[in-house]
Amino acid sequence: MTILRRQLTLATTQSIEFIDLTDAVRSWVRATGIRDGLLTVTSPHTTARITRNEREAELQRDMTRFLETIAPLDGSYGHNLAPVDDRLNAHAHLLGLFMPASETIPVADGELVMGGWQALFLVELDGPREARQVHLQLMGEA
Repeated sequence: MTILRRQLTLATTQSIEFIDLTDAVRSWVRATGIRDGLLTVTSPHTTARITRNEREAELQRDMTRFLETIAPLDGSYGHNLAPVDDRLNAHAHLLGLFMPASETIPVADGELVMGGWQALFLVELDGPREARQVHLQLMGEA
C-alpha cells in the first residue's frame, strides 16, 4: 500500500465562501497513479470546513444566506467579548459545528467516486484569509 500526501494553500476573499476543490483534487489523484484506495481531505482550521455538495452558483448563494441566518455575524456571542486572535468570529465556530472537518472519498480505477452532481468544497466561515490549508492523504494501490 502506498500513502501519499499533499497540501493545498488557498486565499479566501469573503466572510463565508465556498471554494471548489474538485478539479485540483481530481487532477492530483489522477497524477499519482493510485488506481484504488481512499482519499481523505482535511481542513486543519476550526473556522474552515470540508464538504461535498452541488456546484451551482445560485445554490451556493442560498447556502451562504442560510449560514448567515443560523449564526449571524453580528450576534451576541460571549466568545467575541475576549477574542483569542482579535477576530470576532464566534459565528464561524458555531457554523463549524454543522460541517465536517474532513471528507473521505473512495478512489476506483484512478478516479474519485462521487455523484454526478457532487463537488468538493472548502467552506470558509471566517474570511477573508490570506492562507487556508487543505491536507490531502491518499492511501491505495497502483
